[in-house]
Amino acid sequence: MEQVLLIRYDEIHLKGLNRPFFERKLIEGIKHSLSGLNATVHKEQGRIFVYGIAAEDRDEAVDRLTRVFGVHSISPAVGVEKDWNTIVAAARDITEKAIGSRERATFKCFCRRSDKGFFMNSEEINRELGHEMLEAFPNLSVDIREPEIKLCVEIREMAFIYAQEIMGAGGMPTGTAGLATLLISGGIDSPVAGYMMARRGLELTAVHFYSYPYTSERARDKVVDLAKIVSRYSGPIKLHLVPFTEIQLAIYEKCPPKETTVLMRRLMMKIAQLWAEKDGARALITGEALGQVASQTLESLCVTDDAVTMPVFRPLIGFDKNDIVAIAKKIDTFNTSILPYEDCCTVFVPQHPVTKPEVQKMRESEALVDFSEMIQRAIENTETVTAI
Repeated sequence: MEQVLLIRYDEIHLKGLNRPFFERKLIEGIKHSLSGLNATVHKEQGRIFVYGIAAEDRDEAVDRLTRVFGVHSISPAVGVEKDWNTIVAAARDITEKAIGSRERATFKCFCRRSDKGFFMNSEEINRELGHEMLEAFPNLSVDIREPEIKLCVEIREMAFIYAQEIMGAGGMPTGTAGLATLLISGGIDSPVAGYMMARRGLELTAVHFYSYPYTSERARDKVVDLAKIVSRYSGPIKLHLVPFTEIQLAIYEKCPPKETTVLMRRLMMKIAQLWAEKDGARALITGEALGQVASQTLESLCVTDDAVTMPVFRPLIGFDKNDIVAIAKKIDTFNTSILPYEDCCTVFVPQHPVTKPEVQKMRESEALVDFSEMIQRAIENTETVTAI
């Protein structure tokens, strides 16, 4: 009997001739997540198997695997010889553990027979194994629609038996969709946006803007911590910490007050694109949601996009705040995001910001100041760290 973790993936099945590429990337992500646990990873016909995990490390391994994009679900299983009596004995052990302290429980057998040379077909295995379990456990009954216990058997090069399915992160394997740059603040939205795009296979770099001394070192550390949390899912994130005070003061002093927020966003996008180009990224990611604040009206978003030539991904565009908070809690960024340290987006906020800016007017307002040398200094004084 051998302990094994059985991993399923689903969307990759739709990839046709490109499927091996996606499978390789998924296996790379699995191996990376299990580093230090002495795991052996093996792929076979729509499944990935992990061997060699010590019993005391199994829960940790499962927890890590649930954060690997591309993993649909994980089942702790046992692998035994394809001998009927051995299969039945292993199934009894697993069923007994699944019943636990319950006085009564319902169950159903699910068989997947990949080895067509096995002497029983799937329907026969389900029937005979179900009979064996009913004989062994009088407190069991069959429920074919909503069983409390799903006793599963997969007949492959071995027989794998399990009764637990733990859901994974889903999505596409990291690195299958290219590289993009996330504009990350210290708020709730942008880490969620990064998570959601990484879930579609993107690798991430990130840019954060700070306005020292108007924002504190703790605000900077908060953003680094948020990037580290996202990196548990996305893999390492190169994070650029850009000083923005000089640019922000120039906007505040020399541009129309009601336009400062939108102009600030335009300059942020310009600098983010410069870092994206240096890193080889091909798109920007923001946490904007339509209509959430004045700088996120349709008109404001059009003005912001006008500042750059790269595509801008906004995965939260149709979400309300409750939707975003729910995901932030799920991925453990929420409690860090709500720490009371201001980011530069909350500094110098106008009392009555423009909500329907025009592209040409914003270009003219931006041209009131020559930002080129300021942008260059911001780039030169950027601190880059790796969040992992």
